[in-house]
Amino acid sequence: MTVGIVFFDVDGTIVTPGSSSSFLAARFGHQDALDDAEASYADGALTNQQVSEIDALAWRGTTTAAIDRWLDDLPVLPGTETVVEWCRAHGVEPVLASLAWQPVTRSLARRFGFVPNGGPRVGERSGVHDGTVAEHFDEFDKRDRALALARDIRVPIEHCCAIGDSRSDIPLFQALPSSLALNASPAARAAASDSVDADDLALVIPWLEHWIQELI
Repeated sequence: MTVGIVFFDVDGTIVTPGSSSSFLAARFGHQDALDDAEASYADGALTNQQVSEIDALAWRGTTTAAIDRWLDDLPVLPGTETVVEWCRAHGVEPVLASLAWQPVTRSLARRFGFVPNGGPRVGERSGVHDGTVAEHFDEFDKRDRALALARDIRVPIEHCCAIGDSRSDIPLFQALPSSLALNASPAARAAASDSVDADDLALVIPWLEHWIQELI
């Protein structure tokens, strides 16, 4: 039985240092341009749609298989596997709620046992990316997709929490009764119910234990 859901952000929360897009951009050869675009998104100067369009262009001609191989080396915080194991042991679904590209969340789901849920998608045909954005996905889509998943599996919103670090997490933080800003920006900290700085994801387990006790 599913007792609750923890929605985990990806970039800056699970994936660090940097973002999954920056990690891939280093292989495409446009990391500096992508990092500048992501910084502009964080400051509110660009939308996620605009950042996605800038990033997707570099994917043109790259196979889906190559992306999947690269993502096997995507760096994550220590303790990620431990936190997923804690969730499973306590009847909690560990769900990825993120603006990271869908291949990223699928890769993390395969590696660690998360449930992927949404994200933007680069266009592809016959296993080769075409450089277009086939599906846009912003911070409000992230919130709405998370809430829809909770409804679909019949978990009350009161039994959901979120862990994240930045602008993209704020709408979801505001929609849930409990949220944790991890290594977060000032705006994300202000929107969350709690905050912590940690260099190991397992350090959020005491917060999760307190959260689940409140559900019982």
